[in-house]
Amino acid sequence: MCAPCCLSQLACCCGSAACSLCCGCCPKIKQSTSTRFMYALFFMLVTVTCVIMMSPTVETAMREHIPFYTDMCNKLNAGENCSTLVGYSAVYKVCFGMACFFFLFSVFTIRVRTSTGCRAAVHNGFWFFKFVALLACCAGGFFLPNQEKFLEVWRYVGAAGGFLFIIIQLMLLVQFAHRWNQNWSSGVKYNKVWYAALALVTLVLFSVAVGALVFMIMFYTDPEACFLNKLFLGVNGGLCFVVSLLAISPCIQTFQPTSGLLQSAIISVYVMYLTFSALASKPIEMVERNGKNATVCVFPYKSGQQSDTNIVTGVGTAILFGCILYSCLISTTKRSSTALQVYRNDMPENERARCCFCCVDDTEDYDDEKTAGGQNVKYDEKEGTIYSYCYFHFVFFLGSLYVMMTVTNWFHYENAKIERLLDGSWSVFWIKMASCWVCLFLYMWTLVVPMLFPKRFQA
Repeated sequence: MCAPCCLSQLACCCGSAACSLCCGCCPKIKQSTSTRFMYALFFMLVTVTCVIMMSPTVETAMREHIPFYTDMCNKLNAGENCSTLVGYSAVYKVCFGMACFFFLFSVFTIRVRTSTGCRAAVHNGFWFFKFVALLACCAGGFFLPNQEKFLEVWRYVGAAGGFLFIIIQLMLLVQFAHRWNQNWSSGVKYNKVWYAALALVTLVLFSVAVGALVFMIMFYTDPEACFLNKLFLGVNGGLCFVVSLLAISPCIQTFQPTSGLLQSAIISVYVMYLTFSALASKPIEMVERNGKNATVCVFPYKSGQQSDTNIVTGVGTAILFGCILYSCLISTTKRSSTALQVYRNDMPENERARCCFCCVDDTEDYDDEKTAGGQNVKYDEKEGTIYSYCYFHFVFFLGSLYVMMTVTNWFHYENAKIERLLDGSWSVFWIKMASCWVCLFLYMWTLVVPMLFPKRFQA
């Protein structure tokens, strides 16, 4: 079994064959899914490298445990203790290489419609050579001339790309909310259980949103301070209430019969999370009480000495990686890529309600190919591509810029450390708060646009 598996992996790394696991008992995997998993793996490897570069703790551990560390740094001309290979400037250069890699592939795969061409073969295979190319791109960033000017210009390019990535993710979230409601609503006419499921999930999500709002009012407001906290909690809570009423209003229901409270509940929960994350990322406020300075408007996780960094770091990291994986595996299908357009209420006639509706692909039956000694592969793109290769790479290009800005704490980069990633920062606060409003605006736009342009949305 070892020899056939090695030959299979060799064909994957050095040829156009799809990648698969060596274990034959693993479930079948589609070629398109395998390809997106591999690019996601590349992305995650570079992301982890950037996190290591921004961690003084890891740097110290490497210096203490790697033999001849100082000599190696001198031979590489990397400065004292490899100072040029760590910090925000190193992350900028590595992410520049990764962004160039995905951008070049985005240009290279423009208008690819079939998987039988040479460009599609390069996209779906030759993983060893692409990995070497990615390493070369990341290393090349350290040899750019006039690096001070490069870092200054690249910072603004990264900020623009990071903002665009956030907008795309918010579009995908709105599309996901509509898709969920549409799929489960399709099952109501066949089985009333789906109606009960819709009601239950909607109730749970709204309960979470209201609970989060009450939690933030309790811990992130103060009678004598935190005016912005009180203002934005009122604004965001009020906007969530407004879009919920709008979703079930008769004028919206006329043009979008499937519009309901489930979408509003999903959006409200996400807006409450973003609000919580923004308030937790806001610089600490102090007030004088009993002759002493007291910290206010923080969750008392460690007796008021720190913000709730550990909670937000864990949740934020999970959501960040979840969004990236969602972009990789789901958002680049033909169905989900329409999220970049105005949402259309075009429920397929054969729509079937499913609990895991988001895992259903746009395709049905494909030819299987037995991978010798390993996992079976379904070649699902023999009749044409099922997702846009160009858009897929462009999303990861923007994701590279977003990771770069997030890891280096956006515009507070000079003293950034990964251990203090979510310490108070006004730039992070305003970015997350603006994301709340953009998300609400996008959802509200998908509700009202069919009413404003009815001819465009006629079947």
